[in-house]
Amino acid sequence: MAMRQPVVHQSWKGYAPLPVRSVATAAPNVPPLESGDRLTLYEFERRYNAMPHIKKAELIEGVVHMPSPVHHLSHGKPHAQVMGLLAVYCASTSGVDLSDNTSVRLDADNEVQPDALLRLDPAFGGRCHITPDDYLEGAPELIMEIAATSASYDLHDKKKVYRRNGVQEYVVWRVYDERLDWFSLQTGEYVSLEAGADGVIHSLVFPGLWLNVPALLEGDLARVLAELQEGLASMEHTAFVEHLT
Repeated sequence: MAMRQPVVHQSWKGYAPLPVRSVATAAPNVPPLESGDRLTLYEFERRYNAMPHIKKAELIEGVVHMPSPVHHLSHGKPHAQVMGLLAVYCASTSGVDLSDNTSVRLDADNEVQPDALLRLDPAFGGRCHITPDDYLEGAPELIMEIAATSASYDLHDKKKVYRRNGVQEYVVWRVYDERLDWFSLQTGEYVSLEAGADGVIHSLVFPGLWLNVPALLEGDLARVLAELQEGLASMEHTAFVEHLT
């Protein structure tokens, strides 16, 4: 019986095909992927594909970043809360897609793996699309990252990369600092969106995506989702859904 041939990437902007990341593609002759390596996108994917035991690695400005093990309070729980918020919004908004820890090819020096993202369907003007080899390519409209503090590269190198590639809204939850930064891309620069007197931030890209920041920082997911329901019942969200459908 003939063995099943491995699926390969389609050529992407001049890069030769690579095998899809799986245990079967691990190759002892491929150099290991290590944090701090300076690699091309092609070589980054070649090494990443050959190390299926590595769950997350990113190429930022040509440099490999591999995060430390994930802890519950500083990352796992906040990540789950963010995903719950975005999942409810996505379920109520046709034409919007949600993704969790998915590799995104932004340009020749940057392949990121955001904690969470929302993107518009390209049929409705979205710039991020699914490639034939099941990656995302192009800038999602909104990216959310969970960071420990302001010292994280999420607020430095990655922020510059997201701005340059046109990510319209970038949200960073700094868990230890007990702060949430929501940046909006305006005339090529990121501007901080401030919460209103009620502590709520309204997304400018995804109408109806309302976030009660104090409730999120306090871990009160019920209040967070209640505020979101207010946003989903708003006239702006209704008009947005009508536009998308």
